[in-house]
Amino acid sequence: MTRYCKGCGAALQSENKEAIGYTPKEDAQFCQRCFRIRHYDDVMISMQRGIDPNKVLQKIAQQDALILWVVDLFDFEANLLPGITRHLPNKDIILVATKRDLLPHTLADEKLAQFVMRRLKEEGIRVEGIVFCGNLVKGANDPLNHSVDEVKHAIELYRNERDVIVMGMANAGKSTLLNALCEHSDLTTSAHPGTTLDFVEIQMEGYKIFDTPGLTRNDSLLTHVPDALLKTIIPFRTLKPRVFQLYENQSYALGGMVRLDVMVRGEATVVAYFSEQLKIHRGKQAKADALWEKHLGELLAPSLDHDFHQMKRFDCVKKEAKMDVVIHGLGWFCISGNIQEVHVFVNADINVTFRKAMI
Repeated sequence: MTRYCKGCGAALQSENKEAIGYTPKEDAQFCQRCFRIRHYDDVMISMQRGIDPNKVLQKIAQQDALILWVVDLFDFEANLLPGITRHLPNKDIILVATKRDLLPHTLADEKLAQFVMRRLKEEGIRVEGIVFCGNLVKGANDPLNHSVDEVKHAIELYRNERDVIVMGMANAGKSTLLNALCEHSDLTTSAHPGTTLDFVEIQMEGYKIFDTPGLTRNDSLLTHVPDALLKTIIPFRTLKPRVFQLYENQSYALGGMVRLDVMVRGEATVVAYFSEQLKIHRGKQAKADALWEKHLGELLAPSLDHDFHQMKRFDCVKKEAKMDVVIHGLGWFCISGNIQEVHVFVNADINVTFRKAMI
């Protein structure tokens, strides 16, 4: 009889140490990979790009179940699935927006809800409801945190005697949410994308909940960055906006990951919402090429590139009063004021979205 890892869902086996699901113990409940992640944060086998998202979605589509679509609010653009209606036709979907605690407390829930609904409408995505969740890692049981209760209420309201499937992008917080919802679950959680490897069944009172492998987008930085850098680029506490006033053309280097050139016609403001561990170097735009050609990978680090000229450029003429420049998988700049043009340079595999400001 095949046994499955309680942490990631992989079939347990003791034959191949290099393969998924390996454990040296016959009675083990967790594979060695999960054990190493849980106790030492050692991912052993990286699955950043090892899971086919189309196969996951096909398997979900075959089930008659309520869908909890978990979306990371901090990394909202890279968590969107524009084709979700096509992949999951006629499904009841509840959007569970996680990591609310990472966003500044000054951002009201009402304004955040308006932002989410606007973006869903722009992408042609329909959901039955939206639930905001925050502080699930350490504060899920705090009496002042109603996140879990609101998710349970949504399940009761829309389940209609069906099972429940939890899906979303890698690192969106699916397993963390399930561990908070189900007192007896013990799913493996980490900052590493691809922690859950197969469907994991959790028996609830009268129905089942299934955790699923995290979907991946090839245009997200999280799919390409080395595992060792994840704790540097992923924020784990409330974002502290870094505010810059400018009166001339300026360039901002976020480590060696992103270059933002802002061309102004007067006074303007740039606010950075990224992990505080990523340093921002500010300088004159006219000198930016020389800086990146000489110091990429040294002063400008960490970086995915060795040659600045191989990075991809995105251009935008500012139209909104306040506009976000979103780097998929990393965070965003919010720009406002008398700005004429914006130029963004990133790794050739990474996407950039320009949107009306979230905050």
